[in-house]
Amino acid sequence: MDLNYVVKDGINIRQVLKEHFGISNRLLLKLKQNKKIYLNGSNDIYLDFPVKENDLIEVDLNFEEDNSNIVPVKMDLKILYEDDSLIIIDKPPHMPVHPSLNHYENSLSNGLKYYYDSINLHRLIRPINRLDKDTSGIVMFAKNEYIQSRLKDYTKEYIAIVVGKLEGKGIIDKPIKRKGDSIIERCVSNDGEKTITEYEVVKNFNIDGENLTEVKCILHTGRTHQIRVHMAYIGHSILGDTLYGKPSDLIDRQALHAYRIRFVHPITKKEIEITSPIPFKF
Repeated sequence: MDLNYVVKDGINIRQVLKEHFGISNRLLLKLKQNKKIYLNGSNDIYLDFPVKENDLIEVDLNFEEDNSNIVPVKMDLKILYEDDSLIIIDKPPHMPVHPSLNHYENSLSNGLKYYYDSINLHRLIRPINRLDKDTSGIVMFAKNEYIQSRLKDYTKEYIAIVVGKLEGKGIIDKPIKRKGDSIIERCVSNDGEKTITEYEVVKNFNIDGENLTEVKCILHTGRTHQIRVHMAYIGHSILGDTLYGKPSDLIDRQALHAYRIRFVHPITKKEIEITSPIPFKF
């Protein structure tokens, strides 16, 4: 069982599961329909069944889901971490996380669907965080709805190479919104969503007369293109970023990599830290 709780107080099963585990009404209904809630070993229950002290409530979060909407494609996935609740993959550059019109069979989700099929795991593809197609690094996927809903508080750290000589550290607190009629490009705007990026210089260096800076960035919000927009806003666009900066002969995409993630596991309550090697070296 994934979740278990010895009743100390509570009126019924519904109240205990909502208040102790934060399970939504929608998920409670799915768990009930799939007979995945147990009271003292029996799943012949209803959600408003009364409970008493020392009753044992158990929840099995794992039931089959239809994921046939994604085409399975065999890929050499680099799995950084996996357990019954989640899987963390090191995404290469030039690969989208989700299938789309022009990437119907070459997204990370296609590769994960193939992997799920190979281990007979029938679950939806549930990304917890997302990366731009040309950004590399850590992507987390939840293996069930509960983990996806509960794993919201995590720390994401990125390494970027930016143009110019940047020094010290700072916090960029500037709102971001979609730019004009574009469906892709974002910009800093006072009427945008609150967006906060923390940065710290790792090192300055020079290649062929061009000043460059390696920067560590920590996201305190999760906006589309957040680091790319914020770094361009302070005059230090990411190397190779053709949307917010300019192309580079040094790299064929933006030099941005999600290299570390920290979180408390929703089931075990243990702190987990996962890192991914930086794929570009200058």
